[in-house]
Amino acid sequence: MGWIIGVDVGGTFTDFQAIHSETREMHLGKRPSTPEDPSRAILDGLQEIAAEFDIDLAEVDRLSHGTTVATNALIQRRGGEVALITNAGFRDLLEIGRQTRPHMYDTHLDAEAPLVGRERRLTVGGRILADGSEFAPLDMDAVDAAIEKMREAGVEACAVCLIFSFLNGDHESQIRDRVQAALPDVSLSLSSEVQPEFREFERFTATTINAYLRPVMDAYIDQLGAGLADLIPNARISINQSNGGLMSLGMARSFPIRTALSGPAAGVVAAVDTSKLTKRANVITLDVGGTSADLALIRDTAAKLTYESDVAGFPIRLPMVDVSTIGAGGGSIAWFDRDGLLKVGPQSAGAVPGPACYARGGTEPTVSDANLILGRLSPTLIEGGMTLDVDLARRAFEPLAERLGIPIEEAAQGVIDIVVANMVRAIRTISVERGHDPRDFVLMPFGGAGPLHARPVALELGITEMIVPGAPGILCAEGLLVSDLKESFVQSHRTDLADGALERINATAADLMKQAEDWFGTEGISEADRSYELSLDMRFVGQNFELNVPVWSGPTPERTAFTDVDTLRQAFFDEHDTVYGFHNAEAPVEIVNYRISANGRQSRNEAAAKPQIEAGGGEPSSTRQVWFEGGESVETPVYTRKTLDIGQTLTGPAIIEQLDATVPLHPGDRATVDPLGNLLIEVKK
Repeated sequence: MGWIIGVDVGGTFTDFQAIHSETREMHLGKRPSTPEDPSRAILDGLQEIAAEFDIDLAEVDRLSHGTTVATNALIQRRGGEVALITNAGFRDLLEIGRQTRPHMYDTHLDAEAPLVGRERRLTVGGRILADGSEFAPLDMDAVDAAIEKMREAGVEACAVCLIFSFLNGDHESQIRDRVQAALPDVSLSLSSEVQPEFREFERFTATTINAYLRPVMDAYIDQLGAGLADLIPNARISINQSNGGLMSLGMARSFPIRTALSGPAAGVVAAVDTSKLTKRANVITLDVGGTSADLALIRDTAAKLTYESDVAGFPIRLPMVDVSTIGAGGGSIAWFDRDGLLKVGPQSAGAVPGPACYARGGTEPTVSDANLILGRLSPTLIEGGMTLDVDLARRAFEPLAERLGIPIEEAAQGVIDIVVANMVRAIRTISVERGHDPRDFVLMPFGGAGPLHARPVALELGITEMIVPGAPGILCAEGLLVSDLKESFVQSHRTDLADGALERINATAADLMKQAEDWFGTEGISEADRSYELSLDMRFVGQNFELNVPVWSGPTPERTAFTDVDTLRQAFFDEHDTVYGFHNAEAPVEIVNYRISANGRQSRNEAAAKPQIEAGGGEPSSTRQVWFEGGESVETPVYTRKTLDIGQTLTGPAIIEQLDATVPLHPGDRATVDPLGNLLIEVKK
């Protein structure tokens, strides 16, 4: 048993956490990201952390990686050249979509243009019917003609999306075999494999996006894999998925769309782990990085999955951790709109050139500059590895302050107030608008900039307690260490929830269980490390959309079959009550999709790593002037977090500095260090 390492690549920094699986020795690392080649920051960072802490990289057993490669490629529209093969008469389905405007009241904003131009949407004859039977055989001459057009266009990838292929994928498989034989260098994505469930537009969109991303992910994995093979030759490499589980490099190549929320999902997994260890069942997470803020709601120590997501303007119907993202990070730029009002974000200075205070060429005022001006952000980051220039920050804010006719510090506070208001509004969307009272939750800020903004967010929402994890800026990397291997299986079968449905329900569940067992065998996961979760997408007959209802979970597939439908019906009613506040007990209910989540445990030693306390006795290392709310600066003691003792209590004002984040403790607030090194903060109203 050796080292396991989590690596999270963000827009501004790349974070590392290494834990020895036996001794629980833990080390952290952080370095600037390299957006032009994300793999370089990973390879360089591994060598740095190995040299600093005397880690033998040959003893690394596992490396888990959160990546933004697919997301950035989709946002920036720099994927591969893609073709689409579909049934005759359906080539424009991607463009027709749902005929809904992206913003209801903006008549000038168009929906995202399809990733495949009409000239590369190719049609073939043949048809599968709604019961899965073949109505007309596949026209292989049309397939050959499509292959020639793809050859002429020089496409890199092809999406194959046929009607009702989620019930019968034979025609799609025939097309795959034919294309692979003629064009072996073209990667193929079949809708019957990417998203085998009903709703053509969402299925076609997901498959096309997957094909679009495959050339980019292939190139990235080739480059990263070659470097890691030399550095950590004995390690198993995994990539995080949007559903909060890990997958192999081979699966990431085949299904890059599953990594759309890779990093944020890892943060939520770590937050769930922290909520269990601290016995705080209900938590709202606030993950603030350099570019964005990611928000999630944890209820009863579980994060909800969603099957209706939007990434870069495209609807994606795949299991994802329910994370809401807004453009509010440390690099978010303050600017004046045409109406003369001050706005913050979503434009970001990113890692290059970064905020003005980074001294890398940035000149526009950002949230990080504002925090530095107010004294809340430490002037040195990464334990002295990066120095911030407060004079450059003030210079960037001078034009903004002059235009507003206020002092620079007041302008900086105004920028913070705006970004906090944006965060509060987003949190209300995932809590109040879904029937949850934020006052019943604990706020958990993390990310490099999360603790800087958490207190005013909590105050606005009426939250009285916050948990700042031991390494808040590296929590996503920690989440990669506690994540399981995970795979999802789905079958679409509309089933009326009547007594006669039990045979169909149990047969479909058993079939999905068999698929999960086969996957476990392929991945080499022992029976002791396997677990299953069965859920059903259910709705009242006549509803347009369904609710996902968990109905069973356990470590063994040899479960007792369902013996009555009343239990399933009541589970749906309970979920409907939670989401909508009511249910109609007399209305007929139907199942639309059956889902199995297969989880393979990665870490056998579940004991948390203990915080490493250094000499210092919990005394302040220095003082500095800090502007809190109220307009006056306060001489504030500055503490180094790794010198704080377990059980030590601090009363604000105070600044707590560490490798990966700065935690301002506002006047009157009390922070206590718990046995696991978390800061438990009582917010004074």
